[in-house]
Amino acid sequence: MRTSELSIVRIGNSRGVRLPAEVLRRYQIGESVILEERPDEIVLRPKRVGRLSWEETAAQMAAENEDWSAWEGAVSDGTDEL
Repeated sequence: MRTSELSIVRIGNSRGVRLPAEVLRRYQIGESVILEERPDEIVLRPKRVGRLSWEETAAQMAAENEDWSAWEGAVSDGTDEL
């Protein structure tokens, strides 16, 4: 993961950041991004049109670091009787 420091710039009466052209190309960012506010950080994501691929879905699920251990054995997949 790369980290960059971006300056806050005045844009009219607002403030903003300028994203480097390389970042826009790499993440295929068009006219808008999704801003996700988390307790200790903000995340900018490219706006995706349509559904995620299986690979993207798996990567997002892995990044969440959720603990599913409480579900182990709690839900049957129907193969218990086999």
